[in-house]
Amino acid sequence: MPEPLLLIHGLKKSFATPDGGHQLIVDVPDFSLDAQIQVALAGESGSGKTTFLNLIAGILKPDDGKILLDGADMAMLAESKRDRLRAEKIGYIFQTFNLLQGYTCLENVLLGMAFGKGVDRSFAEGLLKRVGLGDRLHHRPRQLSTGQQQRVAVARALANKPKLVLADEPTGNLDHKNARESLALIREACRENGAALLLVSHDREVLSRFDHVQQLDRINRAAQAEAIV
Repeated sequence: MPEPLLLIHGLKKSFATPDGGHQLIVDVPDFSLDAQIQVALAGESGSGKTTFLNLIAGILKPDDGKILLDGADMAMLAESKRDRLRAEKIGYIFQTFNLLQGYTCLENVLLGMAFGKGVDRSFAEGLLKRVGLGDRLHHRPRQLSTGQQQRVAVARALANKPKLVLADEPTGNLDHKNARESLALIREACRENGAALLLVSHDREVLSRFDHVQQLDRINRAAQAEAIV
């Protein structure tokens, strides 16, 4: 059998507390995700879901453990190499979108490409057309609705043809209709591009759309301890 696309073992991350101590936020003994599989993680506030995704993406460096992404250990890489691996292998859809306000939709996607495998303007335009923004290529984020900004974020996440897309509460800032449409778009776009999807949410309707759902507090022992307290 092929190795999982993502394989995690003994992952731990703590943060300093105001009293000078440390609080364990992530303690994940084992987790894996196969290529092209779509999994939802159910996580309430305080369950460590954003920290978990940021560790996988290499935005944060763990205190201990392994994060094997397509065979490379993200946890062992220097920051510059983590940045390169993230740019080439991972697409990240943030809850707050994180679009650059001074740039157009097309420029936001092209800038994402510049940190990865190289700029491909025709592919970027095709992605934006695919998400329904063919007539908004040169609009800036402030000229778009919230739902349209989310679509730009989806296009940017797919710009480097990643093997893994991470989505952190991607429907949290959308109304019911836009949330439903955005989720369908994210899932369909990942399937079309052969990318695995790891999405975290506390929204039961979002979670009900997935065949594979895991409870983050069952994976993360730090969240289990917090719940007991």
